[in-house]
Amino acid sequence: MAYAIEDQGLALKLATDKEAGSSYGFAVAKDTNPELLAMFNAGLANLKADGTYQAIQEKYLGASVDTSLDVPAQNGKTYIIATDTTFAPFEFQDANGNYVGIDMDLIRAIAKDQGFGIEIRPLGFNAALQALEAKQVDAVIAGMSITDERKQTFDFSEPYFESGVVMAVAADSDIDSYEDLEGLTVAVKTGTEGATFAESIKDEYGFTLSTFDDSANMYQDVIAGNSVAAFEDYPVMAYAIEGQGIGLKLATEKEAGGSYGIAVAKDTNPELLNMINTGLANLQSNGTYEEIVNDYLGSDTEESNTSFFGLIQENWKTLLQGLGRTILITFASIVIALALGIVIGLFSVSPNKALNWIATIYVDIMRGVPLIVLAFFVYFSIPQLMGIRMSSTVAGIITLSLNAAAYLAEIFRGGIKAVDVGQMEAGRSLGLTYQTTMNKIILPQAIRIMIPSFINQFVITLKDTSILSIIGLVELTQTGKIIIARTYASGNMWLIIGLMYIIVITILTKISKKLEGRLKNG
Repeated sequence: MAYAIEDQGLALKLATDKEAGSSYGFAVAKDTNPELLAMFNAGLANLKADGTYQAIQEKYLGASVDTSLDVPAQNGKTYIIATDTTFAPFEFQDANGNYVGIDMDLIRAIAKDQGFGIEIRPLGFNAALQALEAKQVDAVIAGMSITDERKQTFDFSEPYFESGVVMAVAADSDIDSYEDLEGLTVAVKTGTEGATFAESIKDEYGFTLSTFDDSANMYQDVIAGNSVAAFEDYPVMAYAIEGQGIGLKLATEKEAGGSYGIAVAKDTNPELLNMINTGLANLQSNGTYEEIVNDYLGSDTEESNTSFFGLIQENWKTLLQGLGRTILITFASIVIALALGIVIGLFSVSPNKALNWIATIYVDIMRGVPLIVLAFFVYFSIPQLMGIRMSSTVAGIITLSLNAAAYLAEIFRGGIKAVDVGQMEAGRSLGLTYQTTMNKIILPQAIRIMIPSFINQFVITLKDTSILSIIGLVELTQTGKIIIARTYASGNMWLIIGLMYIIVITILTKISKKLEGRLKNG
């Protein structure tokens, strides 16, 4: 059915997922030809081992590489694997929204070879390491160099890639040696071999470092002239220059580098580490590993249309998904924050001094802690302290809710205080209780006053979602970063992202003004 629809264009579509079925086999007459059956089985085993069987299947059924995030368990446990989001050609998101690259294909192939399941979490390099330390994930594969320092914290698999370091400069630059860098600024990406190498020679050659969290921004910094050069792992830089045509050139020969490995938490998961090493060895022996590497480091690479409209045409679905996730998280956070903010706001205007203190302490803490620190605490510290695992979406909603609740509480308190105090006194003098006076007289007037501020806080919370990309939440801003990692078209992509935010926020502002006008008119 798949061949008829996908390859032959038959006017049908699949309406259900595939049901479990039986296996095909080669048949001979019962008890009559054991020699032929034995030769067939031996030949089949050889074809599977040398990759011929896979090539035959792909010839007629298409490539069998699974580009979904997860691999279901065949006969074992499912593990959570964290990775970077912007380190092409090892991990990046293609135009169809699938996470691909050497690391992605490799870990999927290892999982299938060993029969365990994986759930991949693209968090970004720094967040992935912190998640592994907090035991939020089981392993990290992210073009991660094996170093003595990291071995103190993590256990590593056998090396799966030998890297190296190169220096690149702008295409029209005259710099061609380390000596030319004296007194200048050089860009590096945190956690890479390039960053380690640059750090080791910066005093000798007299240059300073500017550090970035992703390769794309690092390259753009050099192209813009803010930094004069960038140190990067050789395969990543070569892919950007030769495969994607970014406006840089290699200025030095490749320096000897270290090896990449898959990391697990120290002394906690020997079973997974053993399966990874066994699966890696199997892939290297049967040729699958070489095929995966050649797919991304060969000369044939897919080029993207990086014009303004070309980026929209190729990525509109992914961008809308990121926008939808941003709006969904914002709505969920505001609903929770509104409920909590009302309670805290009522505490702050209550005649009860103890409730006043609770409200004051909460507001001071939440307004005093930077949002990024709060996000780290919720996503990394709380699960580690409580021995639980938490998704980045849940952590993001909790972070925004706690933060926004403090500001909404102050908005609520200000709205109530803006109502003339005589209104409360009049209600009490008529024999109404404090609660009845508050509900029937004070709050209806206060809400009218608070509407613009509520909408403004909604807009602020929507923009604050961009900070949550630091914990791997793929909202609109992180979606833009992921697309840039593949296309290196940062200028046009950030223009698109900015316009999307402006459109949404303008719509919210118009809604706020209409709502405010209706309330004023009765």
